[in-house]
Amino acid sequence: MIKLIIFDFDGTLGDTRRNIVTTMQMTIAELGLPGRTDDECASKIGLPLDGCFEALYPDEAKETIQQCADVYRRIFQENLLKMKPQVFPKVIETLSALKEQGYTLTIASSRWHKSLSELTHDLEIADYISYLVGADDVLKAKPNPEPVLKTLTATGFDASQTLVVGDMNVDILMGLNAGAMTCGVTYGNGTRKELEDAGADYIINSIDELIEITNR
Repeated sequence: MIKLIIFDFDGTLGDTRRNIVTTMQMTIAELGLPGRTDDECASKIGLPLDGCFEALYPDEAKETIQQCADVYRRIFQENLLKMKPQVFPKVIETLSALKEQGYTLTIASSRWHKSLSELTHDLEIADYISYLVGADDVLKAKPNPEPVLKTLTATGFDASQTLVVGDMNVDILMGLNAGAMTCGVTYGNGTRKELEDAGADYIINSIDELIEITNR
């Protein structure tokens, strides 16, 4: 039944936690905001950038949240020169195998499209991916189904033929809200319980376990 697989990026394909948390901490320090722990920062990965800071600082003005997002983007690009993210183990082998078997592979991320595109090329997975949806490509972010629905429109598949794969509850909820099947991964930023509570159809500990799911 599965013909289309929509992946989250951060925490699912790309191991970017250190880059993201470090950049968030540097942004907080530069703007003189009250400190937040690494775990508090990491728990917001998967939300759109302004949503991350809004969740961390719900009482701050919109102007301050926008400033956080702008400073974050600048520092993130600077940090890429000294902190190179990597793909998780077995990602490239799994993407290659799935593509060879005829599956259409796409990404729906809360990262901006330009950054997402650059990282897929830097991590050498761009050739496996047919379509990208970034945060600035939609009006409503995860867990709203818009990123999935936009992908379905672009690729011509139906939700019943689609598997959404992600590490956070917002990824699972996005897929379920669109009527797709969902698979949570436990090696990213979310917990198994969060994925279970969100209603994931499958939960895997390593991305190569997708091969078994798609071959059923």
